[in-house]
Amino acid sequence: MDLTAILTAQVMGFALVFARFGSALMFMPGIGEAMIPVRHRIALAMVLSLALWPATPVGAIALGSPMELLPLIAIEATIGIWIGVCARIVLSALQLAGYQVGIVSGLSNAFAPSIGSFEGSTLIATALMLTGATLIFVTDLHHAIIRALVMSYDIFRPGELMAGDLAQQVVRAAAQSFYVGTMIAAPFYVMGLVLNMGLGLANRMMPTLSVFFVAAPLLIAAGLFVLVVSGPVMMQTWLDVFADWLSRLAF
Repeated sequence: MDLTAILTAQVMGFALVFARFGSALMFMPGIGEAMIPVRHRIALAMVLSLALWPATPVGAIALGSPMELLPLIAIEATIGIWIGVCARIVLSALQLAGYQVGIVSGLSNAFAPSIGSFEGSTLIATALMLTGATLIFVTDLHHAIIRALVMSYDIFRPGELMAGDLAQQVVRAAAQSFYVGTMIAAPFYVMGLVLNMGLGLANRMMPTLSVFFVAAPLLIAAGLFVLVVSGPVMMQTWLDVFADWLSRLAF
C-alpha cells in the first residue's frame, strides 16, 4: 500500500469520528449554544475528534471509492445529531419550567430575549437556561459530555443505525423533559394557587378593593421570593437528570 492510500484511509477514519462528534457538539447544551459562533464549534469539534480518535474503535478505513464513505458519514452524523438533540431536549426542561414560572408570577413577556428552541420565552426561562449552561461547566459536566461521546461507540457501533431505538429514546427524553420541567415548577403552582385564593377571598370581603393593582406586585414579589428559595433545588434536580442521561451513554 502506497503513502497516498494510507493517508486516505486515515482521513476517512477521521471523517467518521468528526461526523459524530461535530454533529453532537452543534446541539449539545453549553457547547452548542446559539451565542457561540459556528466556526468556533466546528474548530472545537475538529480538535476533539483528532485528540479522541485513537480512543474510538474507528480506525483507518480503506474503501474502493470515496462515494462509499457517504452512507457511513450519514449514519454517524445521524447518531451525533440524535445525541445532541436528546441533550437539548433534556435542557428544554428548564425553559418549560421558566415559561410556567413567568406566567404564574406575572413575569412573562412575549418580547423577552430567547436562547432556547422557540421564541416568546420569558426572562425567567432565559435566566434558567443561562444558569443551566453555566453549571454544566462549573460542575465539570462538559467532561462527562466528552466521555459520553467516546463511550457512545459501545452502544452505537460505527456504521450501524438503530432507527427504531433512536426514535423511542427521543420520545422518552421529551416525556422526561416535560415531567422534570413541571416538577421543578411545582412550588410556583402552590404559590399562585394560595395567593389567588387569598386575593379572591379579600375581594369578596372588600368589593371596593382594587385586586388587580394589588395582585400584580404581590405575585411578582412572591414569585421572586420563591425563585430565590427554590432555585438551588431546581437547578440541582435538573443537573441530576442531565448527568443521569449522560451516564447512560458513558457506562
